[in-house]
Amino acid sequence: MYINRFLEGELKRYLNKREILAVVGPRQSGKTTLLKHIFKDLKNALFLDFEDRETLELFDEDIKSFIDIYVKKYDYLFIDEFQYAKEGGKNLKYIYDNYKTKIVISGSSVSGLSIHSIKYLVGRIFVFTLYPFSFEEYLNYKEQRLYKEVYIKRKLTKPIIDKIMPYFSEFCIFGGYPRVILAKNKEEKETVLRNIYNTYFLKEIKEILNLPDDYKLTKLINALALQIGNIINYSELSDITGFNYKDLLSHINIVEKTFICIRSQPFYTNKRTELVKAPKMFFLDNGFRNIVIKNFQTIKKRPDKGSLYENFVATELVKKGLDIKYWRTKSKAEMDFIVEKKAKIIPIEVKSNLKKPKFTKSFLSFIDKYKPEKSLILSGELFKEKGKIRFRPIFSVSKEI
Repeated sequence: MYINRFLEGELKRYLNKREILAVVGPRQSGKTTLLKHIFKDLKNALFLDFEDRETLELFDEDIKSFIDIYVKKYDYLFIDEFQYAKEGGKNLKYIYDNYKTKIVISGSSVSGLSIHSIKYLVGRIFVFTLYPFSFEEYLNYKEQRLYKEVYIKRKLTKPIIDKIMPYFSEFCIFGGYPRVILAKNKEEKETVLRNIYNTYFLKEIKEILNLPDDYKLTKLINALALQIGNIINYSELSDITGFNYKDLLSHINIVEKTFICIRSQPFYTNKRTELVKAPKMFFLDNGFRNIVIKNFQTIKKRPDKGSLYENFVATELVKKGLDIKYWRTKSKAEMDFIVEKKAKIIPIEVKSNLKKPKFTKSFLSFIDKYKPEKSLILSGELFKEKGKIRFRPIFSVSKEI
């Protein structure tokens, strides 16, 4: 079953442009389904999968024969699982420079769109990321009427908030992987997430990256899952995982590049008073994080409710194409998120339980120093305004930015 993805419209706008289109993202985020949906409406188009070893070997070892068979006769060429190509960038450049066929590729995070390929494709490629569903996409699929009220008509009332909260609570626990969304019950959702987790290690880590210390990587992912939203303590992570400092940095980079975790860097303007180096780590999908720690209890029963809320906000901001940062002074004043958009900053504080408007000293300290035009305090269901400060339900973060 195809569920509408917001990226589809953007990709279609570039189908008649010269550049190669690349769709990257985590495994099982829906890349293949999306491309096949676009492909089916095109004339004189071919769809290939590089998990077919015979096709892949021809591309890698005899590019001219590959072109004769799969390129010359077609106006559009789609290549799925492009990460398996050894000389991906070099061969794509040759095709692009000599033939008019429009090329669309997809690949997981360790695809040929690594440093070894990009150097060949500068000026020839547009790269798009397909993440697991955002809450907007999820609500559009689950309850389109509510989606239109909130995101099209920009209407948010107490009855609407009450109707949306059960959807948000489920999304916050199980995340936005398409197959998880389609699952019929809690048990099936957990089974799907377990499969996604196991496939990640089987395909990305063992088959493609060929990492010998995958058991250490498991420890690292487990540790990060228990510390979402915390400032990274490298010494502690080294003790837990057994990685030395250099290898630890390398493997943290791997979990980022393979779309498991996302990094939040500190926001600062004064190196003497504000933190400038140590990042925080979040998971790209709450469901993936919860399968790591094996906890699918409901939001109301979760001692880590605040962490789940904060992780949800981080993922929604990233899915909007925004860089996430946090602010902390050396005297421990802190803001959960700082978003920079159109040369303006928007501070965001996340609260797990807020019944009435309330400000922390840290929040007021940031407002006093940076004087932003708009500030957000996100919590369960509170909907109020105090001057330039907006109190909003946490699920509406993407609408407010």
